Amino acid sequence: MITVMASCTTVRQGTVGVKQRFGKLSERTITSGLVVLNPFTTRVIKVPVRTVNREIEMDLPSKEGLNVRSEISILYRIQPDMVPHIIENIGTTYEQAIIVSVFRSAAADICSRHFAKDMHSVQRAAIEKEISDHMNHLLKPRGFTIEAVLLKSIRMPQGLAKAIEDKLEAEQRAQQMEFELQRERLEAQRKVIEAEGVRDAQLVLTEGLNENILRFRSIEAFEQLSRSPNAKVIITDGSTPFLIEGK
Repeated sequence: MITVMASCTTVRQGTVGVKQRFGKLSERTITSGLVVLNPFTTRVIKVPVRTVNREIEMDLPSKEGLNVRSEISILYRIQPDMVPHIIENIGTTYEQAIIVSVFRSAAADICSRHFAKDMHSVQRAAIEKEISDHMNHLLKPRGFTIEAVLLKSIRMPQGLAKAIEDKLEAEQRAQQMEFELQRERLEAQRKVIEAEGVRDAQLVLTEGLNENILRFRSIEAFEQLSRSPNAKVIITDGSTPFLIEGK
């Protein structure tokens, strides 16, 4: 009678397994589920293929030769069909052996092309993308996909941080002064336009007041005075009335 010794293991979701029998890796991957195997001859190597967040703290060199302390997150995942190749050629310590090593090299190379202040400004996103693209160029053929590189925390040298703050404050003051000057320019333009309008109105009025119009207005004034019930003293040369109101 032959007794068959068997065991089982579980490959969880987000993970793939590769059987290793007598030290030889299978080229097929095992998806999530229960796997039956002979524990004396076979084992299942499990590798996560979901997105992994690897956090690193390191000094990043800048263009001016400073070291900028930074906390970085590397978001990466493994291509499932490349798992047997990764285990065979790199091993299960692939994260430290290749992910972190490639990142350190790429980050040092790219950050050294930028000034320290760029890592603390809107240029940060561009630096992150440059590092991510460079890593993908090197790692995708080997079965790794870099989803993002995030510079989470940037700590500048104390003197440089103060200099950047002073510069930003100076730029803000300059922008405020420019705003004030622009407002004064607009106000001056408004006053000029207003003065020109008054001048043009006076010119139109002056040009329109000829002798006939003045005589007509005087007749109208006499007519209105004659209809008034109040006692008045009117002095006139016959053309222009001068009114003295009675008390």
